[in-house]
Amino acid sequence: MQTYVALLYSIGLGEGRRLVMSDLKAMAEGLGLKNVRTLVATGNLVFEVRAGKVSNLERRLETAFEETFGRHVDIIVRGAEDWLKLAASNPFPAESAEAGDQVAVRVMRQPVADDALSGLQARAAEDEKVLLVGGDIWLVFSRERPSSRLLAASNHRRMGIGTSRNWNTVRRLAEMVGK
Repeated sequence: MQTYVALLYSIGLGEGRRLVMSDLKAMAEGLGLKNVRTLVATGNLVFEVRAGKVSNLERRLETAFEETFGRHVDIIVRGAEDWLKLAASNPFPAESAEAGDQVAVRVMRQPVADDALSGLQARAAEDEKVLLVGGDIWLVFSRERPSSRLLAASNHRRMGIGTSRNWNTVRRLAEMVGK
């Protein structure tokens, strides 16, 4: 058995409907996934299953989600080893220790090309940072501004399929899979 992390891109189901993590867990268990756990109510799953292609797991989860909840959601899957490597590669350890909710990584389905970084850096405020590590986009958001142009600049249309998690969530998922 291999441990995996699955991240849902968006868990909004439409007006007046919200995704309950116990329902998401039940859906995953219905696929035969074992030891299914969720973390916070933002669409984070940790589970065990026989090792296989990540793309197959993503497709299975996305299909089951659409059949169960009536809406397509992109789901990014990483093996436990890859997740621990992602967490260890955090290029902003000082900022993460100071304000873990201001540091995020956009976990990508396909690695982002190095040349895409300049477009993001051009949108960063003076107190924001952007780095590409292993094809994923690491960001430090402004503490002074309530909204950042980086979020819009790192969307699906510009960067490809991915989903963002703040450092606090990345770290807690790493603790869950590291056991």
